[in-house]
Amino acid sequence: MEMKVLMNHIYELRKGVRQMVLFTCNKKYGEQVAGRLESKGIPYVLQPVGEQNLNFYFGRRECLDAIRLIITRPLCMLTPEEDFILGAMLGYDICAQCERYCQRKGRHNNKN
Repeated sequence: MEMKVLMNHIYELRKGVRQMVLFTCNKKYGEQVAGRLESKGIPYVLQPVGEQNLNFYFGRRECLDAIRLIITRPLCMLTPEEDFILGAMLGYDICAQCERYCQRKGRHNNKN
């Protein structure tokens, strides 16, 4: 199943639907994922996640250059600003990212 998800992400990247992808998998698939990305000439950044998982960031080099500057620690330790930037880069709904940012800053306002 994990490889099917990876192949769908690669397809979307190639079609221009996404500029960057974050793919999390079990470490046992790490070599297989890296091999697939390398065989397709897709650059990536690898981040260990705990004892069992790996985060693969892959896509446009410009995005990965920024990721190398932002992702220097576990995702749960990102500042609200870094979290917002990452979500925007991954193509997450920008309004949802704004809400998440405000909540993380402790300034969520439900007024219209």
